[in-house]
Amino acid sequence: MDAWWAAYVAIGAAVGFMAGMLGIGGGMIMVPMLVFVFTAKRFPPEHLMHLAIATSMSTVLFTSLSSVRAHHRHGGVDWPVVRAMAPGILAGSFAASLIAGLIPTRPLAMFFTGFIFYAATQMFFEMKPRITRAMPGPGGLFAAGATIGALSSLVAAGGAFLSIPFLAWCNLPLRRAIGTAAAIGFPIALAGSAGYALNGLRISGLPPNSFGYIHVPALMLVAVPSMLAAPWGARLAHSMPVAKLRVVFALMLYALAARMLWTLW
Repeated sequence: MDAWWAAYVAIGAAVGFMAGMLGIGGGMIMVPMLVFVFTAKRFPPEHLMHLAIATSMSTVLFTSLSSVRAHHRHGGVDWPVVRAMAPGILAGSFAASLIAGLIPTRPLAMFFTGFIFYAATQMFFEMKPRITRAMPGPGGLFAAGATIGALSSLVAAGGAFLSIPFLAWCNLPLRRAIGTAAAIGFPIALAGSAGYALNGLRISGLPPNSFGYIHVPALMLVAVPSMLAAPWGARLAHSMPVAKLRVVFALMLYALAARMLWTLW
């Protein structure tokens, strides 16, 4: 058993709880926290960011399934849109995960921090997309899927902060956009995890029990409590002032991302 098992379990529980309560992507808080733990464990500095992103992304494989089932039961997934976007998502996510292995830790951390600041600002001001156009055809959905998949793969996100605004912008009702975004998260995680695993196999000196860039002990110890804690967060969301919590959480994201960047600098 990894000596840091308690830290991984705590990360998983916190990520799952906040994701269930606020509907945010786990990678935004999981990646900085994993960087802190991996730094304390003296993992190779040049691969810290890659290990954290890859491990975080692989947890989405587990957490997205329960979310998709719940949305599907309520008829909240537009499966034709998912099928149209899936090829682009798979291609974009896989290609970006391969490219990410060629990006040094500092530039990758800067890109991740920029994305987190965007997501935190979106949450802080409760920015909502405007409906301005109809859903594009197969070519447009493929391109959108490739873009969302690529960006999500670089920041270990399920794509909700990108796909929900896009789908709502294209006149999909917000609840249905949320469910469809949850379904989109699985192929993003599948292709991204495969790319990071494959990319890391060529790297020597990675921590023991790693499958490519995916640190397996961290994955298993984070994924299980995350899945268990998410329903509790969702239940609590109905009895707490979530709007105020979003502001507090956005401020926490700013601090976490900035602290992570400082750690890796």
